[in-house]
Amino acid sequence: MKIVATNKKARFQYHILETYEAGIQLLGTEVKSLRNGSASISEAFCKFEDGELFLINANISQYSHGTHWNHDPLRKRKLLMHKRELLRIAQKVKERGLTLIPTKIYFNDKGIAKVEIALAKGKRLYDKREDIAKRDLERRLKRRVDY
Repeated sequence: MKIVATNKKARFQYHILETYEAGIQLLGTEVKSLRNGSASISEAFCKFEDGELFLINANISQYSHGTHWNHDPLRKRKLLMHKRELLRIAQKVKERGLTLIPTKIYFNDKGIAKVEIALAKGKRLYDKREDIAKRDLERRLKRRVDY
């Protein structure tokens, strides 16, 4: 598994409840660009439109050797999942007020591009402060153990 892009902000800004794997509908130049490792999903999110799930604001840079047929870097891309799974996720998003965010884009063992999406709930400011304090404490303890 080759990881192309990760969303490092996701674990800091959200409580991750569940993760799912989804295929992604890409153009040829997008696949080539992903293989070069030029993608960013830090500002991306997922949205339901007419019963289909789309990845919005994911930046996959234009392929350097592409022609005038090159893709738009910020276009919305359809995520491919089973219908039953989509319905289950849509119900949770509506019911509980959760959000869907992409956590990473990667190529699986067969060489197919996949997106890991997470069902998440936004953190409050005090939750973020708590996480920072925990990290700081762990860092201090590790330094003490090393000496």
